[in-house]
Amino acid sequence: MNQIIIVPASPQQVSALVSLSRETFYETFAPSNSEENMQQYLENNLTEDKLGSEMSNSNSVFYIAFEGETAIGYLKLNEGEAQTELQNEDSLEIERIYVKSEYHGKKVGQMLYDKAVEAAREKNKSSLWLGVWEENPKAIRFYEKNGFTAFGKHIFRMGTDEQTDIMMRKYL
Repeated sequence: MNQIIIVPASPQQVSALVSLSRETFYETFAPSNSEENMQQYLENNLTEDKLGSEMSNSNSVFYIAFEGETAIGYLKLNEGEAQTELQNEDSLEIERIYVKSEYHGKKVGQMLYDKAVEAAREKNKSSLWLGVWEENPKAIRFYEKNGFTAFGKHIFRMGTDEQTDIMMRKYL
């Protein structure tokens, strides 16, 4: 395996980010959701217009993990009003961490998570928080291993399906 690097995403990389986002989201959730709901989510949420708009928000930042020239995972962080729920000035939200399935178990997710901690510390945030699907035990274990604890729940809409996310936080 080549060296993995993590860099901030540039607006010129929006097409690559859309491809990576769609591939990793589909790999992660297609086995547990209807094809109709998956397609609706992809078409409404992971498009060039939508991700381009998210990238232009000064309170959000994307990082892409590369192995050589290949994008293998990404991270999206939100602060201030870009946060999907808390909008607490002292916290930073990890909205997305996704890694291509062939790189699972190779510490790419951990590297992206470590980048989130680094960014939170650089911004003098007191905590990181996120929402994780209650039916994704692998992700829940990953966050618990990294010191997150549950503090609430919220609804995530996947097409026509309402799903429950566990909200988790880690104090720094």
